[in-house]
Amino acid sequence: MEISVLWFRQDLRISDNIALLEAVKSGRVMPVYILDEVTLSEFKMGRSARWWLHQSLIKLNKSLDGKLNLYVGRSKDILLKIAANHAVSAVYWNKCYEPWRLQNDAEIAQQLAVMDIKCESFNSSLLWQPQDIAKDDGTSYKVFTHFYRKCLQKASPRYAMQAPSEMVLVKDEHNQCKLEDLNLLPESDYGKALDGVWEVGESAAQNKLNDFLDNHFLGYKVNRDYPCKSGCSRLSPHLHFGEISPHQIWHAAKTKALINEWAEDLDCFAKEVCWREFSYYLLYHFPQLPRENFQAKFDDFPWQNDEGLLQAWKAGQTGYPLVDAGMRELQQTGYMHNRVRMIVASFLTKNLLLDWRLGADWFWDYLVDADLASNSASWQWVAGSGADAAPYFRIFNPTTQGKKFDQDGEYIRKFAPELRQLPDKYLFEPWEAPAQILKAAGVVLGKDYPHPIVSITNSRAMALNAYRMIST
Repeated sequence: MEISVLWFRQDLRISDNIALLEAVKSGRVMPVYILDEVTLSEFKMGRSARWWLHQSLIKLNKSLDGKLNLYVGRSKDILLKIAANHAVSAVYWNKCYEPWRLQNDAEIAQQLAVMDIKCESFNSSLLWQPQDIAKDDGTSYKVFTHFYRKCLQKASPRYAMQAPSEMVLVKDEHNQCKLEDLNLLPESDYGKALDGVWEVGESAAQNKLNDFLDNHFLGYKVNRDYPCKSGCSRLSPHLHFGEISPHQIWHAAKTKALINEWAEDLDCFAKEVCWREFSYYLLYHFPQLPRENFQAKFDDFPWQNDEGLLQAWKAGQTGYPLVDAGMRELQQTGYMHNRVRMIVASFLTKNLLLDWRLGADWFWDYLVDADLASNSASWQWVAGSGADAAPYFRIFNPTTQGKKFDQDGEYIRKFAPELRQLPDKYLFEPWEAPAQILKAAGVVLGKDYPHPIVSITNSRAMALNAYRMIST
């Protein structure tokens, strides 16, 4: 009896999953997930994303009544083997837009056509496909605001679809592997720490969206900048793994905002959702984005090569409390608040003069929401080398940023607890505290907490001078 293969990738959900809905129309479906680290090459998932994937596959398998089939290896080889070993009439999947995935998909489709097997792919992860957005002259956008306006001129994103009411699912009893064979969990206790921070899976994603809309959407435009306020949706890892679709988020937010007349918060939130769209747009049209400067003049930028500075930044031992708190939040939770991401990225590239790619690689390894398009576009934006980049002279001062967005020091005290007893006046710049204040707080600079590894004033001047060198 013939079957259809449904190839799950970054769409680990059963609601609003177009490929799944199309597959079940044909009758019996073999749901498949392939851990293909050959095609991913240097962009294999980092430790936090692997942990998330492990948990998400457990939840997806439960939604599929235990019928999810797991494999490890080159996706093209495995899909063709499944097709050869079973009476496969069709293969369905939802598109991923990384350039090598698109190339791999095209090769698979070509091979399936030779075998006279139907092959269909769908857009289920973006509101607008990158190839559908262009300037009037046919060229690609390089400025977000113009891209965003053009998107809004297009047809409104489709509405989300319900999960199929019935599914006839098939197990591959011979060739699949066990979840443990994917070796996704870290060997250390790092995964246990994440267990206490995150709820993973499609139901968790829907619950988080509903909680955000009911309790945190109002005031989003302002509150999203404060790392200790629950002002962000924290949907990014769910969105990356496809436990929820952007269409579900877009229309739920729009409906909630229109009912309550939250126009400013909706506009701000919509732009954040569309920054992800713009990131994928850039990656699609500029596939070298993860490794090459979008602005070629930055190829001559005089980055420093200082392993000691890099290690201090990674460990959250820079001597700047807001930077250190952010870097420690990342290692402890697999996440970092978005404003703090910008601050630590600016500090790495513009105060330490270290190459943005070093920071992007570290984020890739530790973020549960590590997304190649967003990670690459955002790091280049902060560094000044990207499309629509922040002006290079815009250098975040971690001290003033802390005073503005963590006024009570709640965020710093949570992730840099050795500074907990310092009064607010000195919390953001402990090197300015008198000896008796430090002693009363139990802080010995250079022992309990580091001295600043660079001068903000001097390093800023060096960065601006370096920028002038490539701008002349």
